[in-house]
Amino acid sequence: MPDRVHSYVHLHLVSDATGETLIAVARAAAAQYSSVRAIEHVYPLVRTLKQVDKIATDIEKAPGIVLYTLISSDLSARLEAHCRDYGAPCVSVLAPVLGVFQSYLGTESTPRIGGQHVLNADYFRRIDALNYTLVHDDGQMTETLEEADVVLVGISRTSKTPTGIYLANRGIKTANIPIVPGIPLPEQLDALRSPLVVGLVASPERIVQIRQNRLLSLNDKDNTAYVDRLAVADEIAFTRKLCAKNGWPTIDVTRRSIEETAAAILALHQERRNG
Repeated sequence: MPDRVHSYVHLHLVSDATGETLIAVARAAAAQYSSVRAIEHVYPLVRTLKQVDKIATDIEKAPGIVLYTLISSDLSARLEAHCRDYGAPCVSVLAPVLGVFQSYLGTESTPRIGGQHVLNADYFRRIDALNYTLVHDDGQMTETLEEADVVLVGISRTSKTPTGIYLANRGIKTANIPIVPGIPLPEQLDALRSPLVVGLVASPERIVQIRQNRLLSLNDKDNTAYVDRLAVADEIAFTRKLCAKNGWPTIDVTRRSIEETAAAILALHQERRNG
């Protein structure tokens, strides 16, 4: 293959389950190449040789990198054979990891398609957390705040809802309470004992930018106080003072992704449990 720099790359992600593992790995790798745009072709629930042959046709039309998680050795061998014919790099994402496990544990794996998605206690815990988080979004159902694992507080546009959803997918029951000028916070917030309360803040410039985009999408040109920088700065200052007064940790989300914010909260939650 000629030595040249691509402005884009086709990623063919082949899985016998949902493909979530592949997508996460592929995006993590692609993110390291800011000048390259990844074009994803996702093939979930691949269980037959006929499916593999059809995928091979797509790979021939759009050559690129092939990543797969296939338990069946027949399917894997067929896919790799096609890729050799087309000169496409083909990698089993789990093979190196399973090799380490096998070497360390001294036993072979028991192949299970979609094993990470089995309906076990952990799965139902995550579903329960998601249900709780959805009905406790944006200050709702405050009478059952004490049942939360984490309560997020912050002004509008500090990513409370998406962060809560991400945490729920990790099995963390998360409620979020908006801080709105002129509207008192729920009384239950001061009385919380079990949940970890975390304040989310950001720079005024970042909040104003996001709010302006929000107003544009709603075609709302009259809500000037919502995007006034001084007013936003006051809202953020109030949040910081509130958290300091109550001993709640704060996280600045200005330059953090949802995943990074959630990881910081999970670390605080684990530290609190261990303490």
